[in-house]
Amino acid sequence: MTVTNSAPNTNIGLVSRLVNSILAIAPIFNIAKQRARKMMIERAESMGVDWLQIAADLQKQDLDSELAKVQNPNLKYPEYYLKPFHAYSEGNLGWMPATEVEVAAYAVHSRIWKDDKPPVEGDARLRQSYLDILQEQMPQPQDILDIGCSVGMSTFSLQSAYPSAKITGLDLSPHFLAIANYNTRTKHPELLETQQVQWIHATAEQTGLPDHSFDCVSCFLIFHELPQEVTRQILREIRRVLRPNGYFAMMDMNPYSDIYAKMPPYILTLLKSTEPYLDQYFSLDLAAELVAAGFEAPTITANTPRHRTVIAKVA
Repeated sequence: MTVTNSAPNTNIGLVSRLVNSILAIAPIFNIAKQRARKMMIERAESMGVDWLQIAADLQKQDLDSELAKVQNPNLKYPEYYLKPFHAYSEGNLGWMPATEVEVAAYAVHSRIWKDDKPPVEGDARLRQSYLDILQEQMPQPQDILDIGCSVGMSTFSLQSAYPSAKITGLDLSPHFLAIANYNTRTKHPELLETQQVQWIHATAEQTGLPDHSFDCVSCFLIFHELPQEVTRQILREIRRVLRPNGYFAMMDMNPYSDIYAKMPPYILTLLKSTEPYLDQYFSLDLAAELVAAGFEAPTITANTPRHRTVIAKVA
């Protein structure tokens, strides 16, 4: 289904503003944040995913050595990235969030579809729904940049869809990249031999990558975590690193989904306690920003009941 409405969703609404005022009270914010985390752990366990044990097993590995392989020690973290994210006070800069990313994805994406398929398959179905649209609209790329690659789940799914492409995973968290590097060695050693995947620790606003070096830049579930001005900077940087006729592609929450419009205040409070920039994302006119950054008007397609895929070609 194609989403025809690309204008900003300015209907933040009274309930949303009330939630914002409630979350401004520190004790309530902390309670909501911990409740959101507890709910996700319980959901994972209900699907047979042992969240705490999986994370504990990862934390027993020599992750510090993995960190040393990928970290840029001279990188300065922008202020927006130092805020708490996803119920972690350290945001994305720590071993707990890094070792829990994958199990959290299984839990968060388990209830996207209301059908009889196993909930644990929700994350894989979400990724495939994005790849299906991407493969339909974009020719076979040779070089892909995966911005906000996290622990490599999006990177590995892109590699599976485009097995002949070279893929660069870029993230601002060295802890996430350390897990991505560990996952490459332990789960995808063939990619080390072919050098088809590499990891870069950098900001998406200033990647340090050469001009016109990629056919496609993919962003999977990152823009809802960004202030609007940072989004604009990243879109301009993406335009710079793309080759002529290159493609920008993203998959993220759909601000026009009925799921969010009808979300109960309690659930909205829990969601906002883990997503500090959600209102800015929901009110951004992404189509207009892409055109301003040097892209053609994008196609915007609903790929799940609550997500959208946006694809834009270099103008």
